[in-house]
Amino acid sequence: MARKFYLTIRSRRTDPSLMTAKQRRRIAFAAALILASGGAAALVLTALKDNVLYFYSPSDVRAKNVQPGIAFRIGGLVAPHSVHHGANAGVNFTVTDGRVALPVAYHGVLPALFREGQGVVALGALDAAGTFDATEVLAKHDEKYMPPEVVDALKRAGRWKEGQ
Repeated sequence: MARKFYLTIRSRRTDPSLMTAKQRRRIAFAAALILASGGAAALVLTALKDNVLYFYSPSDVRAKNVQPGIAFRIGGLVAPHSVHHGANAGVNFTVTDGRVALPVAYHGVLPALFREGQGVVALGALDAAGTFDATEVLAKHDEKYMPPEVVDALKRAGRWKEGQ
């Protein structure tokens, strides 16, 4: 009677019951690291959700109900006949996207290319009365350039004409 012996080969790489404690710890650490990285990325993306925009149009400010004191940028066109110079380099003007107009107060020297009917982006925050208190005002730098974000906001409002 001849007996046949079958040899089964078990490897530590394919059989988890044969892994050493050190290998199990390494796998557990790698899994925990991947899980923590994914969670951190999700938190960062959630926190930045509303802050990745370059600026808000006046319609966006109204729709999002931005609270006073929160710094953001606003962009649009300077409304015709809205620029009023006050005392001590104070300037009041209105920024519009064609649907909504937002009053802006700025204290300082305006850019040389700032004028009515032109694109503008301002940095600042709303005050309690609903006026945008600007700390910085940027005007377009030549006759044909307008920031792409301003163009997109004007197109959404139906106020953009090609070649403008």
